[in-house]
Amino acid sequence: MPPVLDHPVPPYWGGPAVGHSQQSPMHGNGGMPQTRPMAAQHPAPERFSGHFTQGGQMPQASADPVGEPVAARLSGPLFRDDAPAPAPVAPAEETAVLPPLRTEAPPMSNQAPVPDPAAPVPPAATGKAPKGGRDLRAAIGVGLGLGALVVASLFIVKWLFVGVVAAVVVIGMWELTSRLSESKGIRVPRPPLAVGGVGMLVAAYLGGPESALVALALTALAVLVWRMSEPPEDYLRDVTAGIFTAFYVPFLATFVMLMLAAHDGPQRVVLFLVLTVCSDTGAYAAGSRFGRHKLAPRISPGKTREGLVGAVLLCMLVGALGMNLMIDRASWWQGLVLGACVAVSATLGDLGESMIKRDLGIKDMGTLLPGHGGLMDRLDSLLPTAPIVWLVLVGFVGAG
Repeated sequence: MPPVLDHPVPPYWGGPAVGHSQQSPMHGNGGMPQTRPMAAQHPAPERFSGHFTQGGQMPQASADPVGEPVAARLSGPLFRDDAPAPAPVAPAEETAVLPPLRTEAPPMSNQAPVPDPAAPVPPAATGKAPKGGRDLRAAIGVGLGLGALVVASLFIVKWLFVGVVAAVVVIGMWELTSRLSESKGIRVPRPPLAVGGVGMLVAAYLGGPESALVALALTALAVLVWRMSEPPEDYLRDVTAGIFTAFYVPFLATFVMLMLAAHDGPQRVVLFLVLTVCSDTGAYAAGSRFGRHKLAPRISPGKTREGLVGAVLLCMLVGALGMNLMIDRASWWQGLVLGACVAVSATLGDLGESMIKRDLGIKDMGTLLPGHGGLMDRLDSLLPTAPIVWLVLVGFVGAG
């Protein structure tokens, strides 16, 4: 006869435990205990809904209707040789974060919220945000200051103006090569560009266009040799960018030196500068007032066809007056042609640098000039226009 258990034993399949007055499960063949025990033959006991006591002791069984103790309804291991399940651990208490109590009644729906005086005021609310995100007053002030410097150096000593142009060219090349390095990782040799750029300007002023071409060729050769001191990776890319920089900034600026070398050189340079400024001014005035049709939306969304028409008209008017008053042996109709050519070349130059900046993923080439950006952002229209003006003037009135 099986032994009588002194303590309640939890069943294997979640059934009621066998008390001390119950017998153990029946044995099968060979005396081996059955895996699934038999359920106790007595009325259904009351279920225990508590937890384990401290120390992992079994809870006290409740009494059934006939007075016999019934074990708690607990789950046990699936097989006899399984390790008993560890005692469940009470979950850690969680601290609930409650929102702070409102000490003031919420404002009525018809009451406007009071603005925070410390909060920044949006630019649109002030009505003072300049169009295009630029400070118009600073831009005008800087433009007037540069114009005064140029005019003073032109009519005092020509070599002083050569020095001003050389400084502008070197700074412009530094801005361009810096943006190439930051955006594309292009390592342009700067020392040969700086020396070669100044040499091109001096050669053009003293020796004419042939000397400027020779200086450009020597500068390109110096860039090729200088880059050999670094590893060969990306050699072709770097020297190509260096030669492009030498052509784009100092070589195009040599045409200003060719105009300066004429006997009426200061007047030619002033006319060139005034017409380029009129192109930008006429395009801005007409475009902001009547602009409806985009000129090149993928390159410069702010430019319109109406702005181009305004630039052409203003440049032709100023060109006719300037050629008649400032240039010897020139007539007003030649000024009309010159003004139209300047408006087109200045617009194309502006679009060309916009393409470069879009490729580099930048807005401005620098921050040297408040309201303008960098020097290259002001040279974008001047550099491509210089050879056009020199060529038209040579064709109409000669080299001087």
